[in-house]
Amino acid sequence: MERLRASCPEAAPTAVLAGDPCYDRILAALPQRDRFRRALGVAPGQRLIVLSSTWAPRSLFGRASAPEADDDLLPWLLSRLTTELPADEYRTVAVLHPNIWHGHGPGQVRAWLDSARRAGLNAIPPLEGWRQALIAADCVLGDHSSVTYYAASIGVPVVLGAFPQQDLDPLSPVAALGRTAPRLVRRGSLRAQIDRAITTHEPGRYKRLAEQTSSSPGESAALLRRLFYDLMDLPEPTDHPALLDPLPLPPYEPAHRTAPVRVLTETTGTTPPQVTVIRHPVIGDGPDLPETPAGQAEAAHTLVDEETRETGRLRIADIVVRCAAADDPRVGPPAAWTSEALTRYPYCGLIAYVDGPDRCVVRTRAGDLVRLSAAPDPDGRPDLCDPAAYASALYGWLTSGRPLGEALPEITVRTGSTAHRVTVEMLPHSAPQASSSAIPARIRSAPTRSPFSS
Repeated sequence: MERLRASCPEAAPTAVLAGDPCYDRILAALPQRDRFRRALGVAPGQRLIVLSSTWAPRSLFGRASAPEADDDLLPWLLSRLTTELPADEYRTVAVLHPNIWHGHGPGQVRAWLDSARRAGLNAIPPLEGWRQALIAADCVLGDHSSVTYYAASIGVPVVLGAFPQQDLDPLSPVAALGRTAPRLVRRGSLRAQIDRAITTHEPGRYKRLAEQTSSSPGESAALLRRLFYDLMDLPEPTDHPALLDPLPLPPYEPAHRTAPVRVLTETTGTTPPQVTVIRHPVIGDGPDLPETPAGQAEAAHTLVDEETRETGRLRIADIVVRCAAADDPRVGPPAAWTSEALTRYPYCGLIAYVDGPDRCVVRTRAGDLVRLSAAPDPDGRPDLCDPAAYASALYGWLTSGRPLGEALPEITVRTGSTAHRVTVEMLPHSAPQASSSAIPARIRSAPTRSPFSS
């Protein structure tokens, strides 16, 4: 009210402090965080990174001024998200101001985000779903938008990629965010900055910002209803409380990567056998992938979705994958499609049909048909790790010279610090080879260097 009287005194007599319905809906939905994360396809141990941009020339999506760079920030940021963040350890979504969508047009926005979307980034619709993404987030890369401020107000770690302090009232709460949150440094590692923001975040860091978000948290519905009835000069109903609609559960939208994926694997003969998997999408002529430390992985291969735009990559892929329901009449059933695909792609070593959020059917070059399915969590919910990672783990096991039979009945697939228990089940009309790998010698003896590495 003091700032309003200073900037627009003629409005002060009719101003009303009535809370914030948007913020109140966020506060009421905080207990739903785990459900929102599952809806966004965030797997156990995976970190959800949200990109947030407002509508302004110096926003994250605009031409953010940076002393050390002459080019736009966003293309660099999107490429580094793909290059530096392993696909199974991080999930990325973008929340863009509605004026970006409507000012430039949905087609143009999708074109700008095309490479990142093919690498697994999801663009949240402009009006609904962004609140749920903030509640689910582990870190927000943002700017001076209200969305970034809301994230800080509920205690989410924030990194500011763009923040034009000179454009803001220094007394505003948003300006205070710019003085509190860490800034993104383009010369440094993006992953290191994200991880540092998460691991060093203190729960009370943005307490003052939360206090400034609303003068009446949780009370906006009652305050606004009272105001509206007063304006109409009608008695306010007293037989039921004023309530806001709860935030709906978003549709299930896991990451769908149609860009070629470079996969590094390392196998160990423990009980059960363990395979570590590190996956990075490869986009066009983008930056080289970071070097893998010695001993971290022993083999590399490429996995390509059959729906890829780079159809020429299918000819040289080590694994070809298809995502569809098991009873999809266009491509299924899995046994038939994997058999056809093995003939269609004579140089690949393994075919994978992902027919559920936690399972897939694979066929080896030797013809073995195998079901890979993750063990559910203690509450019976499916493990949401991309099942294509299980196919890569089995392929890494076979190309290391180990027989398929030794992977039965279970292997452990490790992505980052998370271990996924995966059941390995031979399907009918398929028998494992007891003493030799299901991958032909021609493929086993091929160099492990990825054709997409520099």
